[in-house]
Amino acid sequence: MKQNRNNKNKAPARPIISRFGLTAAGLALSASALLGSIPAQANSSQALSTGNEYMLVTNYPNNLHVIDLASESLLKTCSLPDDFGPGAIRVSPDSKIAYVLNNHYEDVYGIALDSCEVVFTARQSSETERVKSIFSFALSRDGKELYTVQNPTQLNSDHYRVQQPRLAVYRTDAGLDAKPVRTFEAPRQVSVLSVLDDGTLVMAGEDFYAVDVSTGEREVLLPNRNWERPLYAPPDVLNVWPMDTPSNEFLSLYTTARFQDESYDLNTADWIYGFHTVDLKTGKAESLDFGPITEIYFTGMRSPKDKNLVFGVLNRLAKYDLSKKELIKAAELDHSYYCIAMNHDGSKVYLAGTYNDVAIFDADSLERTGTIKLPGGDMAITTAQVFRR
Repeated sequence: MKQNRNNKNKAPARPIISRFGLTAAGLALSASALLGSIPAQANSSQALSTGNEYMLVTNYPNNLHVIDLASESLLKTCSLPDDFGPGAIRVSPDSKIAYVLNNHYEDVYGIALDSCEVVFTARQSSETERVKSIFSFALSRDGKELYTVQNPTQLNSDHYRVQQPRLAVYRTDAGLDAKPVRTFEAPRQVSVLSVLDDGTLVMAGEDFYAVDVSTGEREVLLPNRNWERPLYAPPDVLNVWPMDTPSNEFLSLYTTARFQDESYDLNTADWIYGFHTVDLKTGKAESLDFGPITEIYFTGMRSPKDKNLVFGVLNRLAKYDLSKKELIKAAELDHSYYCIAMNHDGSKVYLAGTYNDVAIFDADSLERTGTIKLPGGDMAITTAQVFRR
């Protein structure tokens, strides 16, 4: 059994006192405070308010942060069990529970946002099998079920054996020792999931699949690696952030080459950015180009108020006109950000990931309007989720 799980029932370790009379944790906090990265600690017992808009992010050592978007300040911080990574987040339909994929991609926790209490735990690994879910988890539209695509490895005494991936279905009312109530074979290379309004599960992998969660039956919803667009190269896709709010759209960026003719000459090809999109209300799926490749973006999002506007981020925040397929404006950043998010009215853009600060930009002007510092370390590959209570 893993060491970090065994430690739960042990007495807390005695603090290590340095020669300066501070604990190791105190030294770390003092150093961070000198760098201006540690604000006052938020009250973890503070309840969220009905009607307000919030954003969730995670960071090291193992924190879940609730940010009030009206005041653009940290409302509260919840401590998570076990170890960090990847810190991907989903929010229940009633906005009361945050589900976090964590502990080295192995376990999913449900955290009651008002109390910070752990109310759900799905430990996917066992003594004989190690299971990883690569960002691939989602909630049913009624919040009663949680879906994960599990990538299991059988742990034999003298060798490991990779197993067939599977879709596991959990009841969210199963408490702290949840077990799958149904499992079905799943395709390989699935990294992100979403759910249509009609309950159909969408898997993003080699292609985009529509899956019946009652039977496990699936069909190709949108070709990805196997698309057949004349004179286009196969797309290159980075799918690791489960973002589909507040626009109710499952969007995944791709890069590709469009050739001039059937000679397929790379020297004369146009290099293009685009995105796969699935409208979660209607199920309509399509692939749309939006501009030339001038730099790399890790995540992208369409504006909730104007679907013609596309935003992307990594080393710069950029805004594109989809119909014209051209860059409108870009904003310089003080460091890279991996994950983009927007509020429901489309007026603000929030950038998270990498360090322990959330950058705030006006969506129209791309002027930076604020920064929210978070206690703890870097956010790494967290998923920023915006929701209304």
